[in-house]
Amino acid sequence: MASSRTALVTGGNRGIGFEVCRQLAAREYRVILTARDLSKAETAAHSLVSSGSVLGAQLDVTDAVSIRSLVAHLARQRIDVDVLVNNAAILLDEGTDIVDLEIADLRSTFETNVFGAVAVAQAFVPGMVARRYGRIVNVSSEAGQLASMGTYAPAYSMSKTALNAFTRQLAAATRGTGVLVNSACPGWVRTDMGGAGAPRSVQEGADTIVWLATLGVKGPTGGFFSTRKSIAW
Repeated sequence: MASSRTALVTGGNRGIGFEVCRQLAAREYRVILTARDLSKAETAAHSLVSSGSVLGAQLDVTDAVSIRSLVAHLARQRIDVDVLVNNAAILLDEGTDIVDLEIADLRSTFETNVFGAVAVAQAFVPGMVARRYGRIVNVSSEAGQLASMGTYAPAYSMSKTALNAFTRQLAAATRGTGVLVNSACPGWVRTDMGGAGAPRSVQEGADTIVWLATLGVKGPTGGFFSTRKSIAW
């Protein structure tokens, strides 16, 4: 499927984010692969050169200066971001319950997993609204589902619940503008975060994210999806 669109992926230098970049490039999207470390972003982008057009760029989603610098860099190159995949995330508290959770870990988790996603979206969504086209995919997790939430990784789980709330807020704010906003659960995937024992490959984990990133004009907005199917909040 050919496309003239540009997609920006946060945390794109490894794991699911890297695979999302590969799949979008293969669909002829121009991909901005971002990482906190520019050299890692450029190395990862270079390794995808056979898949399509992939550019490496520095972005720390927790740093307002970094976000502004990327916005200015893309503006100088006259590159408009049509698709945003908020993939960057951290998991600091696996094996810890809420009573023992370090508040510093809670703050750090929300800074990346929630506030970072909001800040990056605020930087690029106004342009999407102005152009009447945009796709935002917030990479969430079933760990954030309130209906089934237990004691697993409280900071991470609560951050994904908050990210889902952001999806609902942003979808409502952009409804009718040509911008579609959804959350995706990639499942338990074999990555550095998921571990070698996870049942799903990165290709499988990336599939729903890429599907939501490439939705047609009548696609859903304000939903939470896994394996391309709507799931409960």
